[in-house]
Amino acid sequence: MNKPWHGVLVATALPMTDRGEIDFERFGTHVAWLAENGCHGVTPNGSLGEYPTLTVEERARVVRTAVDAAPDGFTVMPGVAAYGAAEARRWAEQAAEAGCPAVMLLPPNAYRADERAVLAHYREVAKAGLPIVAYNNPIDTKVDLVPELLAELYQEGLIVAVKEFTGDVRRPYRIAELAPGLEVLCGADDVALELAIAGSPGWIAGFPNALPKSTVEFWRAASAGDLATALPLYRVLHPLLRWDSRVEFVQAIKLSMDIAGRYGGPCRQPRVPLTPEHEAAVRQATERVLAEERSEQPSTEGLS
Repeated sequence: MNKPWHGVLVATALPMTDRGEIDFERFGTHVAWLAENGCHGVTPNGSLGEYPTLTVEERARVVRTAVDAAPDGFTVMPGVAAYGAAEARRWAEQAAEAGCPAVMLLPPNAYRADERAVLAHYREVAKAGLPIVAYNNPIDTKVDLVPELLAELYQEGLIVAVKEFTGDVRRPYRIAELAPGLEVLCGADDVALELAIAGSPGWIAGFPNALPKSTVEFWRAASAGDLATALPLYRVLHPLLRWDSRVEFVQAIKLSMDIAGRYGGPCRQPRVPLTPEHEAAVRQATERVLAEERSEQPSTEGLS
């Protein structure tokens, strides 16, 4: 790993109690567990971490907790999205003070920003001095970091990579043409195979929160071009990975964690629990992956 945004970086879910309070001790334990299970880093304070619902104190403590729990060489690359560029810059500065090697940044997300506003936004946050991974999620932000705009941001030295969440698997090729050297990270779980094949050096992923063994094994195989291993795993995982691109993704991933024996727990409002139909679908897909993992474990029969 020569760049901290390479490999499987987990967009961490944030454990909440039934009273809606953050369980920081449990969160730190979760970060350490992800490292023990082969992941390469975490990206706290993203949308999966419910960052818009956090207080200033909570958001800063999330970063410090992740850094304290991370072993040597394990990346903590927090999201620093905010309604204004000045606030986003302050979060980037806080990340630098905490010892983070890079940050992830959405474009302005309080309104439909034009190209000039996007450039000004990234210029301001870049003043914090940390490498910036742009986050392109036009589904939620209504601002599309199209390849031409990404090329401008990259050529100005404002970004080093982009987390690409559009689901458009043609984009990496166009970005490579317009901005050679700009690294395209997979940002949507359900196109991970396609972006790995396209040469993506990293996956900012949701479902490793629940299933690091299968997801990391899949990514390693896909990145190595070992389709004989990657494709069967992808087929088993894909009914679950699709939830990462749905509006209920936070609830789905937290439920999957609960089923897998990790603590997912509730979400803060305005998110509400899954419907019974959605819960049944997530449960079925998670249990199928867990059954597959159990079937691959070497038998200990006759070894005693």
